[in-house]
Amino acid sequence: MTASLPAHELMARAGRSVADLTMALAPHARRIWIACGPGNNGGDGLVAARHLSLHAQSRQGRPEIVTTLTGDPGRLPPDAAHALTLALESGVTLASSPPHDFDVAIDALLGIGTTRPPAGEMAEYLRRLHRTSATVLCVDVPSGLLADTGEYLGPAAPIPNGPRHTLSLLTLKPGLFTAAGRDQAGSVWLDTLGATATNCPAYAAILQGATDARTRRAHAAHKGSQGDVLVVGGQGLAPSGAGMTGAAILAARAALHAGAGRVYVGLLSPDAQQPSWDPQCPELMFRQTDTLLADETLLRQATVVCGCGGGQAIAKYLPSILSTCPSLVLDADALNAVAGDDALRRLVVERSARNWVTVVTPHPLEAARLLSTSTPSVMKDRLGAARLLSEQLNVIAVLKGSGTVIHAPGETPRINASGNPALATAGTGDVLAGWIGASLANSTSRSAPSYEAVLEAVSGHGRLADQWVVHHEQTLTANRLVECIRGARC
Repeated sequence: MTASLPAHELMARAGRSVADLTMALAPHARRIWIACGPGNNGGDGLVAARHLSLHAQSRQGRPEIVTTLTGDPGRLPPDAAHALTLALESGVTLASSPPHDFDVAIDALLGIGTTRPPAGEMAEYLRRLHRTSATVLCVDVPSGLLADTGEYLGPAAPIPNGPRHTLSLLTLKPGLFTAAGRDQAGSVWLDTLGATATNCPAYAAILQGATDARTRRAHAAHKGSQGDVLVVGGQGLAPSGAGMTGAAILAARAALHAGAGRVYVGLLSPDAQQPSWDPQCPELMFRQTDTLLADETLLRQATVVCGCGGGQAIAKYLPSILSTCPSLVLDADALNAVAGDDALRRLVVERSARNWVTVVTPHPLEAARLLSTSTPSVMKDRLGAARLLSEQLNVIAVLKGSGTVIHAPGETPRINASGNPALATAGTGDVLAGWIGASLANSTSRSAPSYEAVLEAVSGHGRLADQWVVHHEQTLTANRLVECIRGARC
């Protein structure tokens, strides 16, 4: 990535921006540690040290500025070397070791050029930055974090102990919002430095904000105009089952509350175990699964959400569903069935030739099965994994997790910036599948783009969790999340 300004001017602006944000975040700090590395990221830190030192001199030496520099000062890049000269001339002194305690630390050790795990003195400094309870401001990216993928190469525990901020320079980096990025970066700030970034590949766009969870309806709307959703899943306590009926019901409730006109439910439980209605949501229409799937008119007009709690029983229904339903969401056990059956996989791939919409919503383990790889490999490059899923299967891929990645063939991938660990509870993925189903059903009824409909659901799902943690202390259950959809807030 390059910029429209000379490098030395960029460094001057970046360092000044770091200093300004530091003073804004901690105006009453008594001691600030600036940890500078041997590259241009360290140069940004040295510029910040100069400005903070001049600020301290105007206030009788408060705050105390402690600046460390790893590596050989004589081998700094030209712009960083110039920044060091100016810093020393302004009164900055280089300490031989970090202070014992501090109120704020500036992490300017490593930037976007990181390719290998830090070692030696730099690794020890990173451990200190992770262990501290003081505020840490990271310059451009947290040291050790890969800017494009969110993989963390640092030596410390993945979750820092204290408050974190990251000042991203020129552009937002995808890795700040997915995989380890959310924990490492904390609150993300952006300063474009008044420059235009060039030669910057469109790795991903950050999906920020959300439209209202409920699509605005025409006054003349009726239940038939809002789209139908058919949920197939929920294997009961069969000999090999595990009582997953609730997964399908959660998906169906979510679809109804997210705006579907009608929601049908086909459970995969033995007849004796099948409920005929949902007392919490009597609007849901339960049908025998074989009867539902024999209704080709319904299958061709509805969005089918398939696999939530489906167990092994879902596999026998997939050939018919894949060959008949133009709008389809595959989740959970449907994905596992596709991963283990080449014939089913071919049916998924062939759907795009008919301009049919297929959305897959795997978590990392399910994605690994679909890609014949390991979960760590998926987590190492979530953007790459989502792209492979999308391109290999010809689908819209929604790779769930911290910073959910959404990818569709021919589209710029998106990283969802909403959501938090409140969603780390059973059933919230089923809620998302149902919500996506409703959004697709709505989009089909109003001829809106399917990709945008999926983005709307993913972003809204996370946004409600963000609202929940602001207003509640108790755990967010999947059923409460459904209730949040109904009110479009928690």
